[in-house]
Amino acid sequence: MSEFITTRLGDRVAFDHRGSGPALVFVAGAGPFRAIDPWTTATAEAAAALGISTLVHDRVGRGESPATGRIGLDRELAAIEALLEVAGGSAVLCGHSSGCTISLAAANTGLPVAGLGLWEAPIGGIAGGAAAWAAEVDRLIAAGDLEGALAHYMKDMPPEWLEELRVSPMYEAAVAQVVSYVPDGESLAWVESAPLAEILGGLEVPVRVYAGEQSFDDILSAAEALTAAIPGATFRRMPGADHIWEPESMAAELAAFVTECASVRS
Repeated sequence: MSEFITTRLGDRVAFDHRGSGPALVFVAGAGPFRAIDPWTTATAEAAAALGISTLVHDRVGRGESPATGRIGLDRELAAIEALLEVAGGSAVLCGHSSGCTISLAAANTGLPVAGLGLWEAPIGGIAGGAAAWAAEVDRLIAAGDLEGALAHYMKDMPPEWLEELRVSPMYEAAVAQVVSYVPDGESLAWVESAPLAEILGGLEVPVRVYAGEQSFDDILSAAEALTAAIPGATFRRMPGADHIWEPESMAAELAAFVTECASVRS
């Protein structure tokens, strides 16, 4: 059964809390929420069985965390802040896709992040176009053109993803929740705003960068760039394809990483 917490900005966020011990908070990218994301739920369940505490939430504006008004990065960071309090004051964040840049922003702003696990961050280089792209998504949302906003958000993804979504039963829900993609765009634009070493070189928490064994070339390039830019960061290939990890192996990896981060802090 869902639990709920209210952030300091007034958003009511739904989450599942499993297990005990050092904590791991999953941060989804654009799109997923608990009801349509069995992979993260399975990973959280398996990791909790290995001796850690896991929290999976519906991001602001999705699932059981409905919201009105513009949903900016500040509101998503406030949700993470509230979940860190639930976790006991600090936790490792596991970002998926653009959830990686939201997680990086959380650590960069000084939230009590114990470590970062980053799965397939879709970052480009400086001046890669994320700022203009994110601004156009935001403009389309403000104009009420949610279908246009979703199409523009997905314009650089494999075209079959949008084509498949358009004929799926989830399309209407995906269009409605595109309002929750603004934090993803803002965080991606932030990461592109200067060289990665300048943006991320001051991070002082353990960072592990991940990519699937069957990944896209640009994702692998991004993983290598992140690992090089962040002091002490490590990179691992894991079972996974099409931007999705394999739950059992990822659960074991994340449980070990969270335990390692806890030992560093103690």
